[in-house]
Amino acid sequence: MRRVQKADGKTRGFVNDTPVSASFLREIGQCLVEIHGQHDDRAMLDPEAHLRLLDAHGRLDGQALLVRNAWDVWHNSEKKLSAFKANFEEARREAEYLQSSSEELQLLGPMPGEEEELAERRQRLMKLEQVATELGEANQELSGNASPVTLISNLARRLERKREQVPDLVDEVLENLDLALNALYTAQEVLDRSYRETEFDPNELSNSEERLFALRAAGRKYKVSVDDLAGLAVRMADELALIEDGEDQLQKLEKDVEHSASEYFRLAHTLSQARKEASEALSDRVMDELPALKLEQARFIVNQASDREFSGSNGIDRIEFWVQTNPGSHAGPLKKVASGGELSRFLLALKVALLDRGSAPTLIFDEIDSGVGGAVADAIGHRLSRLSQKVQVLSVTHAPQVAARANGHYLIRKSSEQDEASVLTRVDRMERDSRLEEIARMLSGASITDEARAAAEKLMEQSVT
Repeated sequence: MRRVQKADGKTRGFVNDTPVSASFLREIGQCLVEIHGQHDDRAMLDPEAHLRLLDAHGRLDGQALLVRNAWDVWHNSEKKLSAFKANFEEARREAEYLQSSSEELQLLGPMPGEEEELAERRQRLMKLEQVATELGEANQELSGNASPVTLISNLARRLERKREQVPDLVDEVLENLDLALNALYTAQEVLDRSYRETEFDPNELSNSEERLFALRAAGRKYKVSVDDLAGLAVRMADELALIEDGEDQLQKLEKDVEHSASEYFRLAHTLSQARKEASEALSDRVMDELPALKLEQARFIVNQASDREFSGSNGIDRIEFWVQTNPGSHAGPLKKVASGGELSRFLLALKVALLDRGSAPTLIFDEIDSGVGGAVADAIGHRLSRLSQKVQVLSVTHAPQVAARANGHYLIRKSSEQDEASVLTRVDRMERDSRLEEIARMLSGASITDEARAAAEKLMEQSVT
């Protein structure tokens, strides 16, 4: 994770060198790092996180997942029922129109692609009708009384009678007349065959036109293309079937909703009971940590409110961490009742109780020991040390009892540049000797005495043991 700030103040965030938004960067950061301080209102002070922390402590994540899945099933079945009801009511309102329209389309029986086929057939029949007239007239000319075949045949017979007298003049003419007659006979046969091929039932053209015009009129009536009429007929038939079978389907969907709701509440109540037991266990674990933190009179309470009105993907429970700081005082939400110092210690006790569950891999405590000292500070240091065995812990502290228990010690200080125009913040890791001096300074103040060094030595030795 990386965030770059430019000279003009603009920033850019990156995860594995991929640009991301600031909100996404923050969301990932909250999964990796928790920050706790006296006035921190994030992390475990957020009531929305309390239920998740309780489930993690009680190892109830599996049951919680079953409840979430049951919630999804229930609400999906409700959505199906709602959508079906809307369609069913709409279809029932249009039942009369659907019935007449469906019957009309069923009777018409439109087929996809039929319009184009009918249009092509109509065009062909109209062309055949026009050509047939011309072919009939041509056939009449070749076969009628005024046919050139008769004229040429008579001419050929007259010349044939003169052939013996002047054959050299008549033979070539007769040959050509014979060729002409053969060509005319062939043309006559072809023309007759073509004319017969143009013959068609006159009703076919009128039927094609009537069918085409009926389809186009239906398309205009229902405001769809002719090719979509077949699909429309199917949809209308389905909607009519919905009306006919709707009551049975409606009852089935209502039973599905009832069953899924029953299953959800069964699982939710089981989870709620398990949370009640986990709440008692978590309260006891936190309470065990309070006396050492000088909160022996306080009580930690996992407030659980369960009601079907709270139904949601997390079940029927509302969980919030409450405390009672003194006997006789009113218990209330952790962040509203506890003072700054008390809040820090309550949070630390809670983190110790949740040591191996529900924690980010890195915890940062910002002066969680502020306002306390002596045995309380030592108890805080001891618990931070226990936490560090499971997760990474960073603590900003002024308490020597806390600093002495750390595995590593960094000194943070500010210094001015030579020109005093800017201030630098330095962070230095200290080795054992310099660390001993710093803890002695934290014990005695500006003037470090031998007694302070001895006390620091003893604190560091105790932290090792």
